[in-house]
Amino acid sequence: MRMQGAVRDAYTSMTSATPQTIAEDWSDALVSFQREIVAIDVSREKTAARHLVGVRAGSRMRAAIERAMPAEHAETTGLHLLLDDHAGASLVATWAWSRGGGDWIKHIAEHGPTPAGRHGRFQGICSGFRPGSSALTPDGAPVSLQSSAIVPPLPHQDDPDGWHEIRAQSGVASRRARRTDVWIDGDVQIDIHFQDSATSTNSPDRVAVHEYRVRATASADGFELRWIEATPHVLPFAECPGAASNVTRLIGAPLATFRTAAIERLPGVLGCTHLNDVLRSMADVPALVSQLRRCMRETEETVS
Repeated sequence: MRMQGAVRDAYTSMTSATPQTIAEDWSDALVSFQREIVAIDVSREKTAARHLVGVRAGSRMRAAIERAMPAEHAETTGLHLLLDDHAGASLVATWAWSRGGGDWIKHIAEHGPTPAGRHGRFQGICSGFRPGSSALTPDGAPVSLQSSAIVPPLPHQDDPDGWHEIRAQSGVASRRARRTDVWIDGDVQIDIHFQDSATSTNSPDRVAVHEYRVRATASADGFELRWIEATPHVLPFAECPGAASNVTRLIGAPLATFRTAAIERLPGVLGCTHLNDVLRSMADVPALVSQLRRCMRETEETVS
């Protein structure tokens, strides 16, 4: 797999509809079927990134990122988000093979070890794979047939600057897209969109397998979660949406702790692997709010 990532932080003031880019980063990695980084290049911290070569995506990679780039991890930068997302994005990417038809799970199994689950068994790892789920075969493996939906392009015609440049894809290709909007209206207001999608060799349409929207509020001082709502839009199995109502278990937790709190409070069948990925990213919100406040001060100083 070749994994290319891009991230942009942008500020939109009350007086201008055009976003001002305040930070950009990118990553470009070659990844084996076992999800090990074979080669990697990044926009910054190039020497540090070389320590990730040979590391397999997952919890060990996240620990390796923290060791190699402690400042990026502590400051929850865009580059850190790109690298942290290798675990989830590389796991889902193999679903793109399903768009070409045939038994894609068998195809993957023939090319190497199963890159997910517990030694090939999935029962109990999330809401969708709860015991007795329609997503599981009798021996605990995932079924090949998964629900999906055709989705429109991410950029909206009324907001062409709302996303950074998104490269076109064709053939067997997957994309994980994230949008995190924050603003202050008394509390910190949060609006997140998350989508895993793939191209199809049989159709020009783009098809999503995971899509969530999460809205939340947090205190403006300690960034403690006050309210949250998760809305599933596209998920592969009938049991998957069951995790969405459990997100209220995070109320009261500081956003900065969400990379661990999301997993600790929504373990196993209480959570969804991909919803947890959305929730983990909320740990970046305090840094985004800090940038927002700095930009607002600079805007006020310019006006005055």
